[in-house]
Amino acid sequence: MPLPNAYQQYANNKIMTSSPAELTLMLYDGAIKFLNIALGALEEKDVQKAHTNILKAEHIIDYLRQTLDMKYAVAQDFENIYSYLSQRLVEANLKKDSAILEEVNGHLHSVRDTWKEVMKLNGITWRS
Repeated sequence: MPLPNAYQQYANNKIMTSSPAELTLMLYDGAIKFLNIALGALEEKDVQKAHTNILKAEHIIDYLRQTLDMKYAVAQDFENIYSYLSQRLVEANLKKDSAILEEVNGHLHSVRDTWKEVMKLNGITWRS
């Protein structure tokens, strides 16, 4: 049991010592991971696993929406993106539609990659 405990301590430490920009990047990566799991579950016809992981991605998008600082003009752009992604995830979950999940996954990859570029341009490094 020492390995899982050590890994958990490492993961907790990584989160606790990360900057807000790094935490946002981790959230994007988490949403992408859950969508990939959901896509795999749909291929395996595991509807419950797909549902659970789509919900996890939805919760991350909802959290990102809730933490927007609307005093910045760009926040409205992110609100629009997150609102659209959230609606599409609900639709994908209702229909168990892989095509919609792939669309949302593509958008999340794009937003995540743009976020990485913004971090890079601002001299913010991140740990993989």
